[in-house]
Amino acid sequence: MSVQNKAVEKAVIRKVSLRLVPFIALMFFINFLDRTAISFAGPNGLSKDLGLTAAQFGFAAGVFFIGYILLEIPSNLALYRFGARRWLARIMVTWGVVALLFTWVSSIPGLYALRFFLGVAEAGFFPGAILFLSMWVPSRHRSHILALFYLAQPLTIVIGAPVAALLIQANGTFGLEGWRLMFGGVAIPAIVVGIIAWFYLSDSPAQANWLTREEKSWLISELDREEQAKTKERPARVGEAFCNPRVWQLSLVYFGLIYGLYALAFFLPTIIGGFEVQFGSKFSVFQKGLITAIPYLPAGLALYLWSRDATKRGVRSWHVGVPALIGAASIPLALYMNSPAASILVITVTACAIFSALPTFWSIPSRFLSGAAAAAGIALINTIGNAAGFIAPFVTGAVKDATGSFQAPMFIVGAFMLLSAIIIFSIGSSSKVAESESALPADALSTASVS
Repeated sequence: MSVQNKAVEKAVIRKVSLRLVPFIALMFFINFLDRTAISFAGPNGLSKDLGLTAAQFGFAAGVFFIGYILLEIPSNLALYRFGARRWLARIMVTWGVVALLFTWVSSIPGLYALRFFLGVAEAGFFPGAILFLSMWVPSRHRSHILALFYLAQPLTIVIGAPVAALLIQANGTFGLEGWRLMFGGVAIPAIVVGIIAWFYLSDSPAQANWLTREEKSWLISELDREEQAKTKERPARVGEAFCNPRVWQLSLVYFGLIYGLYALAFFLPTIIGGFEVQFGSKFSVFQKGLITAIPYLPAGLALYLWSRDATKRGVRSWHVGVPALIGAASIPLALYMNSPAASILVITVTACAIFSALPTFWSIPSRFLSGAAAAAGIALINTIGNAAGFIAPFVTGAVKDATGSFQAPMFIVGAFMLLSAIIIFSIGSSSKVAESESALPADALSTASVS
């Protein structure tokens, strides 16, 4: 590559990193905060006011994913057809309106219904955001770009948990309970940012007036070259995604990772609330919010550093498998510690493991899928993975009700994460393909492998 092309490449990646990634990450931040707001509301008045058992709370948290799963693939295909700008903006405004209605929920069936429709409204956002960012950078830069995007998820808890606690502590404002104020407070930004997205985003590099003509030309030619390499051996048809065995293997890997993520996200505030009984500790609502945030700040740092290593070396199976193994061992161990500090330390290790694996994982599908097949394949992986979003909180709550503690459900979490590690290592042992500075060979792409 010439010195001039290298300078253009550097300028393009810098502009994409500064112009698109922070805004999409902000959308993701609000997205994750809205879907997990119930985890803050549950132990701070919601469960008591509506009379929820742990199993009912788990079902309410998980029923979100039924609606989400049903419309995930159609939504991502619609994004591919109508353009990311319009579709992502539409998704965001819709979920913001539904999220706002939680402010006035008054019954368990009503809570279930709103959680279901929130999933319907949010369907397609995450895989759409992954697809959108993948359409703006060559494959060799995707793990870095996706890592920057994924930083929004742990930061959601780092920032969102204390903010949610402050809103909850404003109990009585406007005549509303604190948890109702919290739901309203996290919903309104979704509507505002969704409207801004309609005017701010561009659907493709060709429409980006913030790139110079030379930068557009370089980026479009690079992306076209990669697409041609991917489709030379395999056409970019939707059916390619559903018939590709590697897509299904990756779906199972993602299932285990998401099982760990949402078991942690939905029940960590409840587990921290249990410290008061287990260890005789006393915490205010705001202190609980701060404690909830503790594991996620190191997780964000671990995510960034781990993804930088993956970008430098090329994505390997162990970039996903090692974190999955660490998470599998640490998450049940946390409940056997003899103090809140020790428990939070082990939970921090778990959070670091889960968040280190996720962005690296998502750099894989776009390396062997293109066009409509990429839209369908990414959505399929996310759909199957997010089935764990329903199963994890429901099973965790039900087993906790049956056994009286979180120990048994956390072992189940560990087992699913162990399954993810086994599958990704088996993929790595059967193929030896990694990202390189040049396009991957067509035959390697057709087998959809990682090493």
